[in-house]
Amino acid sequence: MKNYIDIIGAKEHNLKNIDVRIPRHKLTVVSGLSGSGKSSLIFDTLYAEGQRRFVETLSSYAKHVIGGLKRPDVDKITGISPVIAIEQKTVNRNPRSTVGTLTEIYDQLRVLFARFATAYSYETDKPMVSYTLKEIKELVFHQFHGQPIYVLAPLVVARKGHYRELFANYSKRGYSEARVDGLLIDFDRDTKLDRYVTHDIELVVDKIIPKSIDDTRFDKSLSMAMEIGDGSILVMPKESTEVHFFSRHLVCQDTGISYPTPEPNTFSFNSPKGSCPSCKGLGLRTVIDMEAVIPNPAMSISQGAIVPIGSRKSFWAYKQLVLIFRKYKGDIDKPFKDQPKKIKNAIFDGEHSTFQYFDEKAGITRNFSIEYDGLYKLIQDEDSPDFSAQNRKYLKYVPCKTCEGTRLKKESLFFKILDKSIAEVTDLSISDLSRWLQDITKPLDQNQAYDKVLIELCYEINSKVEALLDLGLGYLSLNRRSNTLSGGESQRIRLASQLGMDLVGATYILDEPSIGLHQRDNHKLIQSLKQLRDQKNTVIVVEHDKDIMLESDYIIDIGPKAGVHGGELKYQGHYTEGKKGESITIDYMLSNRVIPIPNERRKSKEKLRLQGARGHNLQSVNLDIPLGILTCVTGVSGSGKSSLINHTLYPLVRNLLHKTKDAVLPYKAIKNLDRLDKVIKVDQLPIGRTPRSNPATYTDVFTSIRNLFASTVTAKVRGFTATTFSYNMKQGRCPVCEGKGKKLIQMKLIPDVYVECEQCGGQRYKEDVLEVQYKGKNIAEVLDMTINSAVDFFDNLPHIRRKIKTLQDVGLGYITLGQPST
Repeated sequence: MKNYIDIIGAKEHNLKNIDVRIPRHKLTVVSGLSGSGKSSLIFDTLYAEGQRRFVETLSSYAKHVIGGLKRPDVDKITGISPVIAIEQKTVNRNPRSTVGTLTEIYDQLRVLFARFATAYSYETDKPMVSYTLKEIKELVFHQFHGQPIYVLAPLVVARKGHYRELFANYSKRGYSEARVDGLLIDFDRDTKLDRYVTHDIELVVDKIIPKSIDDTRFDKSLSMAMEIGDGSILVMPKESTEVHFFSRHLVCQDTGISYPTPEPNTFSFNSPKGSCPSCKGLGLRTVIDMEAVIPNPAMSISQGAIVPIGSRKSFWAYKQLVLIFRKYKGDIDKPFKDQPKKIKNAIFDGEHSTFQYFDEKAGITRNFSIEYDGLYKLIQDEDSPDFSAQNRKYLKYVPCKTCEGTRLKKESLFFKILDKSIAEVTDLSISDLSRWLQDITKPLDQNQAYDKVLIELCYEINSKVEALLDLGLGYLSLNRRSNTLSGGESQRIRLASQLGMDLVGATYILDEPSIGLHQRDNHKLIQSLKQLRDQKNTVIVVEHDKDIMLESDYIIDIGPKAGVHGGELKYQGHYTEGKKGESITIDYMLSNRVIPIPNERRKSKEKLRLQGARGHNLQSVNLDIPLGILTCVTGVSGSGKSSLINHTLYPLVRNLLHKTKDAVLPYKAIKNLDRLDKVIKVDQLPIGRTPRSNPATYTDVFTSIRNLFASTVTAKVRGFTATTFSYNMKQGRCPVCEGKGKKLIQMKLIPDVYVECEQCGGQRYKEDVLEVQYKGKNIAEVLDMTINSAVDFFDNLPHIRRKIKTLQDVGLGYITLGQPST
């Protein structure tokens, strides 16, 4: 087998026909400036070719459906093995996805609880019991030997209804007596109960005196009762009203509560067998945000106090409110806070009634009908034509009251191991979970075969937990939603999953896994990467972190600069073999170049002060941020940085300055806010998720460019408007790809991919639109320009050049105006 992966003649994007050699079974770091071509080489060339070759191995039908992947712009790649890419941009946004489901640890915990948990009654908190039919017969015989008893089969437990058909059915089968709501009654085919009352019904199967355990009648009576009662029976002595429960299922002997036999789905919030019936396993439910609906209770309804309805007198909902005020003789011009309770109840809960009203102007009595479902239903009705597009801003998510955010039904939460339910276990940090797993196996006798299964299962779970700990993720919990993870966290979670798979001979590609990781934990990440390498895998990391680069076996440096000024191979080999001036990266690693520390720091006279922040793990923190200078907030992963800044300070300042309604973690006070006039958040969230989004659309410069093309003579002659030059509108876009330039191919075993449109060649537009030119370039060619080129191209148009120049000033001159955000 070859010892190297050879990439020959790579020309994808800005790569300058370079040849690169990557050693197999080594840890290789690919470095270089942002935009120099690292991702073009590793992801768009090496990984893309790995994907293409995988598709080529599929059946002819599969290849026909997929349509074939485009070969990257490279002469030849040899020595390539199956490629696995662990990128940052694949964060799962599904609200049902958690750290536990991503790592599959939760799936194994469900098996653990289904097999080894002890069930407790949610009424008495006592252990539940279950028996075999043989054990039930023995218990009944020994407990009631020689006593007359009723053998009962439960039919209905705490449900409303008249149950006439139920009584008629059992009457036909020869039964005539039942215990209803604790009282014995005789029934026939016409017997029925109060349908609006909750009932308990047990059928009297037999009245016997157990004299011998081998008695045929005794045996048949119990068997028949078990069959009718779906595995459960009740025994009541004739001279007593005390009832004794017996069941093949888990049952509470004091109350008769029964649980089904546990299985893994009993603990799944994605299955009807385990999910909370109220929130369907989401753990959250939507409620109306009253501060958003009625921000100023001092206003009257006629002034628009109820924001969703406003003061539009022609709006049907407003007309219904007018009728409500007429019926209750209220004043619609009165402040909302002073309105009587009956009117407020009608506004929120709805009103369906008719009433008479004397019209003083006409001098007659009129009949009116109110058909109003209420504000609660109106806002939460997604099918409402008037509110479907806007109702989201009047709703907020709160923990489900039924399951208190655990996502599971009540019965699932009363199966416990070491006094902890599965929800309490997933609430533990990864570090505490490791200790809990160790505690499970401590008191067990390992010579028992049953216990060996438990030990083996705990070992499998703990191996994944240890991998997460090794990557510095011990502060996370299994119930942490994946859509709240940073790119670096989600990438390290997927890396931990790969470590547990023990694959051999694969090529792993990682995109800056150190992002978000404190320097203290860097050695843990490095050890994990080395562990992956030592399993005879090839590990390639696109990275800027110095510690990882120093520990690597091989470095490939792309440069010297970004965009058209990059794409060259500046260095490959171990960093100690480099020479001064060979590459910027190697110069810094060999300390030939250094970043000088300033002798003096800027000083601030005023501070923004936040007091008593105590959200999540914050311990009543007092924060002083100097104004007018650059402040850096640091700390180990999970220490509370995001809780303090992103979830307390930023939403608080935004709410106070911009009148928003963002959720803010608990705090005591904030001072000196009058020194600020706005707050702006720049985060790592993508600017778009489809090829339609690009720098031109995001900065809104594309609107000016389209207007410019629409003003050309050719466009006016053909009747083209600015809309024609939008690839989001039917007038000018390619009808095949609908203006995307690419088609999405949904893959099953590998990530979805985009392929270039065959009709327009990726240009997005119809042919006649592309014939319109400005200064010798059509709209597609302008979108294909780099920022640097566009600055010169639009030099005489200040309103366009100003926005493009800003992109150039922040170091993005190498990207193109129409480069898809994906």
